[in-house]
Amino acid sequence: MHAPLMIDVAGYSLTSADKKRLSHPLVGGVILFGRNWKDRAQLTRLCRQIKQVRADLLITVDHEGGRVQRFRTDGFTHIPAMRTLGELWMRDTQGVGSGALHAMDVATAAGYVLAAELRACGVDMSFTPVLDLDYGNSQVIGDRAFSSDPRMVAVLSRSLMHGLSLAGMRNCGKHFPGHGYVAADSHVDTPVDHRPLADILAVDAAPYGQLRSVLDSVMPAHVIYPQVDSRPAGYSRRWLQDILRGDMSFGGVIFSDDLSMEGARQVDGRQLDFVGAAEVALQAGCDMVLLCNQCVVDRGRPIDQLIDGLSEALLRDRWRPSPISEQRRLSLLPQGEVPVWDDLMVQARYQQALAMLAEVTQ
Repeated sequence: MHAPLMIDVAGYSLTSADKKRLSHPLVGGVILFGRNWKDRAQLTRLCRQIKQVRADLLITVDHEGGRVQRFRTDGFTHIPAMRTLGELWMRDTQGVGSGALHAMDVATAAGYVLAAELRACGVDMSFTPVLDLDYGNSQVIGDRAFSSDPRMVAVLSRSLMHGLSLAGMRNCGKHFPGHGYVAADSHVDTPVDHRPLADILAVDAAPYGQLRSVLDSVMPAHVIYPQVDSRPAGYSRRWLQDILRGDMSFGGVIFSDDLSMEGARQVDGRQLDFVGAAEVALQAGCDMVLLCNQCVVDRGRPIDQLIDGLSEALLRDRWRPSPISEQRRLSLLPQGEVPVWDDLMVQARYQQALAMLAEVTQ
């Protein structure tokens, strides 16, 4: 069975309603937020509860570093914003190229620390790295981006992904084909990028092509590129099937961005409800769709409506499960033994990575 829905839970532990939703066969994952964090012991218990409902549920979080880091206390390392690593690249203190090499090492250290600490608490995956370019236009992207240079973005992302992999964690490049050029924030508006396809592919989308051999998953942008398609990228077969799957030969998971965002449901000139948005995203080529921050709305009724609505869409043949999508989802579950936090604290690789990050953040 294809389990395409990723939902959230309200608090520090699962309620009976949470358990019922997570046990539904259409639900394949959970995304955590700051409201799910009290301390490491509580987070570990929550993740254990989720896995007791279903061991194959994918537990995720937006934990990039900088201003987007959900867990910051009780021992969690503060990961620097990715722009910091791009700036480090430009500092050639020991000759030509020394800054780039140092930045690559620090990116790997950041990825390793980030992933090892999350995995030690039971979190399977973080939605990182950001592959958007920093044009100076987008406040929602801003210092989350490594650089305005797509080559630098690709190299530093590859290094960060290597660090994630060392800790057994998969990666997610976002927001395809690029969110950095537009100023509007898709959380509250529908951004529009009027550039032609050739310009977007040559610059913003370039890291995706360069990283296709190591990208495990991709999250498209809630941005309309009218010279390519009238639909936002996350609802566009042109972007997801023809370009990302076809031209770029990407074989990993495609996540929708959050369906609750204001810019997420404007399709063909009309505002879709959550069920309609999920159907269109899945039909366009998404393997999984995210609905965030709705478990705290009317006791989670929007999540229940989405589960019921997608179940009805399945019965009425408006959406068909994909065994390949389910295989892709399962491939994102972490590899290797789960780190023990106390053991991690004395591990040589972890301590070395912490020292490298400390040099950057001082």
